[in-house]
Amino acid sequence: MKKIILSIALIGIGSFAMAQQTTTTPQNREVKRTEFQQQRMQKEQEHLDQMQKDLNLNQSQVAQIKALHEKRKAEMKAEFDKNKDARQAKMEEMKAKRAQMDADMKNILTPDQYNKWQADRKAKMEQRKVAMKERGMKSGKMMKKPMTTATPEAN
Repeated sequence: MKKIILSIALIGIGSFAMAQQTTTTPQNREVKRTEFQQQRMQKEQEHLDQMQKDLNLNQSQVAQIKALHEKRKAEMKAEFDKNKDARQAKMEEMKAKRAQMDADMKNILTPDQYNKWQADRKAKMEQRKVAMKERGMKSGKMMKKPMTTATPEAN
């Protein structure tokens, strides 16, 4: 009975997920990117406003903190761009290793065993994706949690 209910639930979730998928076009990506950037800027402003309220900051301090955040953001982007080639090379290396393992497994296993192994691998990958989403991750990346201001400890 549990298996039937679980199967129905998974089918329902799968159907819902398929219905939610839209074709990804360059225009859709650009719109989503713009929306994301606007949301991020709004959250940054809300965070700065909250800091101003919580810490009773004056306008000079707010401007200095904003400049510090912008500087840090630029540094992080530069670091990200600097490491882009290394990350790309590492990804290519991992793809090559995965392809080599796949070829080796194909030589070792019978066609039926190989197909079963492939199906098991795909199923496990899907389980990992679901588990990541359940833990609050989106597309395999951790979602940022809102920062809270620390309260000073009394000595």
